[in-house]
Amino acid sequence: MLKPFFLTKILECGCDEAGRGCLAGPVTASSVILPFHFNNSLLNDSKKLTEKTREKLRKIIENEALTYAVTHIEPFEIDEINILNASIKAMQECVVKLDPKPSAVIIDGNAPFIPKRGIIKKGVKIFTEEEIRFLSTLPNASIIKGDGKYLSIAAASVLAKTYRDEYMNRIHEEFPMYNWKKNKGYPTQEHREAIKKYGVTKYHRMSFRLLPEQLSLDL
Repeated sequence: MLKPFFLTKILECGCDEAGRGCLAGPVTASSVILPFHFNNSLLNDSKKLTEKTREKLRKIIENEALTYAVTHIEPFEIDEINILNASIKAMQECVVKLDPKPSAVIIDGNAPFIPKRGIIKKGVKIFTEEEIRFLSTLPNASIIKGDGKYLSIAAASVLAKTYRDEYMNRIHEEFPMYNWKKNKGYPTQEHREAIKKYGVTKYHRMSFRLLPEQLSLDL
């Protein structure tokens, strides 16, 4: 049974991301504040759930959450600031979108929600001074395997996964030869064979090793 809160009696939001290890597509994050009374025996780390269960839970979370947000960080920005920073920035963007605002944040993993150098501001989205002050003073904790321990992080993992899958299904129609509808941009043999045959697209992450033997990739 997942725990309802890391800190009690405050508006605590959970954050998680999906797509960090992919060769194509965005890294997608979500943040969720659940009501104090929320409970659902199906909710768990999205990787442990079937697609059907994830879609069922997505509707429940969207209907019952006090607030939630989803952010995509596109490949060109991932290439600019690196995938770790992009994942953290996506979560930071989600948190500032929430209404009501959380009093604390818990995220999945061991990376700090606020890196030592501060709020991540590079790229298309530049945080306002008010948003920077809010994020900088927000109590937060990084929890290893938190998506399998806390309901709010698990809920965020479900939204991040389902929204990203939806995105990949959509761009699959534009470039069906990569079969993103099935592999979701992950480095499967099929995906890499398609890159070798057809080259790269605007959705590929050029800072990643797209082919195992890659030294450079002609554009």
